[in-house]
Amino acid sequence: MRRIVRRISTAILLGAIPVLGACGAKPFPGLDAISRADLHDDLYAMASDAMRGRETTTLDELKAASWVAEHARAAGLEPAGENGSFFQWFSLYCSRTSETSSVEVGGDPLQLWRDVVVMSPTQAHAEGNVLWLGSATPADSLRHDVRGRVVAVMAQGQDPPSDSILASRYYVIRTVRRAASVWTRRGASAVFVVADSTLGPLFERAAAYARRGRVTLDEGQPHELATDAPILLVRAASAGALRAGGARALVDVRVDHFDYPSVNVIGRVAGSDPTLRDEYVLFSSHTDHDGVRAAVGDDSIFNGADDNASTSVALLAIARAFTRHPGRRSALFIWHGAEERGLWGSRWHAHHPVVPLDSIVAVLNGDMIGRNNPDSAALLGVVPPHRSSTALVDMALDANRRLGHFALDSTWDRADHPEGWYFRSDHYYYAAENVPAVFFSTLLHPNYHTPFDSPDRIDYAKLERMTDWMYGTGWLVANADQRPTVDPGFKLERSR
Repeated sequence: MRRIVRRISTAILLGAIPVLGACGAKPFPGLDAISRADLHDDLYAMASDAMRGRETTTLDELKAASWVAEHARAAGLEPAGENGSFFQWFSLYCSRTSETSSVEVGGDPLQLWRDVVVMSPTQAHAEGNVLWLGSATPADSLRHDVRGRVVAVMAQGQDPPSDSILASRYYVIRTVRRAASVWTRRGASAVFVVADSTLGPLFERAAAYARRGRVTLDEGQPHELATDAPILLVRAASAGALRAGGARALVDVRVDHFDYPSVNVIGRVAGSDPTLRDEYVLFSSHTDHDGVRAAVGDDSIFNGADDNASTSVALLAIARAFTRHPGRRSALFIWHGAEERGLWGSRWHAHHPVVPLDSIVAVLNGDMIGRNNPDSAALLGVVPPHRSSTALVDMALDANRRLGHFALDSTWDRADHPEGWYFRSDHYYYAAENVPAVFFSTLLHPNYHTPFDSPDRIDYAKLERMTDWMYGTGWLVANADQRPTVDPGFKLERSR
C-alpha cells in the first residue's frame, strides 16, 4: 500500500496524473502488480547459470521457454499458442563447418579456429601449390590467372574498427571479403587471407562467430548446399608457409546440417470491451541468448541478464497487471525465440500470427532495459524513417512523462547510427508489415554479449521504472478510443 501511495502522491506533485477520473478509476490501475521484488527474483532465475545462457539450437533455449510458459500461466495469462498451449513452434535449419574439416599448408596442419577460420560453411575440396599474391589489388587481378589455384593474400584493413561491437564484427567480414572476393570471382579454388594488424586482435571473435555456423528459418523451401570457394582467415603467426609461396596446400571443408526446433511463448489477457476485445496490444521480448562459450576469465556462461531476461521478466510483471485489471483491448504477450540468430521467432510470428495481423494495433518491444544511467533510456521508432505511428509515439512519450520520467536518447534511433540498433530486435518484422511499433531500451554497455551480463549487475529500480513505462504505454493504447494509425507514407527502409 505504501508503494501505491508513493506513486500517486509523486505523480500529483508533478502534475502528471489527475487524482481520479470522472468514474473514480486510477489512470494506471495495474501498477500495484508490478513488484521490484518479483522482477529481481524472476530475473535471477531466468538468467541463472542453470539456464546455461539459453542458446538457440540447444535444449537450454527450450528449457527457458518452458520456464517462461509456466510463469506466464502463474501470472494468469490464457494460452494463445498452438493447440491450446503457450507454444508456437517453428523449425530452424543450421549449416556448420564440421570439426572434421582439415587445412594443411606445406604438410603442416593448421588447427581449425585457433590458426585458421573458415569464414562461412561451404562444402569444398581444394589442393595445389599456393600462389602468394601479397597485397595485390583488384586492379592487379587481370595480371594473374588464378582459375583452379589456391591463392593467398594479405588483408588490407582500411580503417581500424570502432569500439562498436557490431561494427568490429562486420569490419572483419567486410575486410576479409574485400581481400578475397576478386579472386573467388576469377575462379580461385580457395583463398587464404592473412590477418593484418587490425584483424589480429579480432581473430578470436571472428572464430567464435564463424564456428557456430549459419542459422536460417526453415519455411519449407529446399536448402541448397553452398559450394563456393572457401575463404579462410589465417593468423599472421601461422602464415609463414603461405607467404613463402609454392607450398602445397590441402583444404578439405565439410559441412554438417541440422534441423532444430525453436519456439515462441504466447499468452493473452482478454479485453473488457465487447467491441474492442478483438484488437490486441502486443508486448514483445525474446528468451534466448548466447549460451556457453569460450571462457572469459573463469566464466563461460553468457547469462544474458539484460539481454534479454530483463524485458522477459518485465512482461511477466505487465501480464500480472493486465490480469488484475484488463484493458478495453486485449493484451498479447510474446516471448520470441531465436532472436539472437536472426530475429527468427518474430519473423515467424509476423508471417504466421496467432491472431489476424491487422488486429494487432501496436507492438511494444523491449530489449535490454536494466542498465546504464538510472535516469536515461531510449525509445526507438520515434525518428523518421523508423517512426511508423506518431499516435503511438505520443502515447509512449505521455507514459514516460507520467511514469518513467526518463531523459530520452534519440541518437540511437537515427538512420545513420553505426549500431543499426533499430533493426536488431523483434519489433522489426512487425514494423515491416506496417504494424505500429516502438522499441524500449536502455542501450548497450561493456558487458553486452559477455559472461558479465549477469543478474547482479542489473539496476532493479531502473528496471521497475522501465516496466512501469512499458505497461503505462500499453495501458494507454489498450484503452484509447481509436487505435494508433500508421503515418502516411511510412515505408521501413535501411540507409546503411
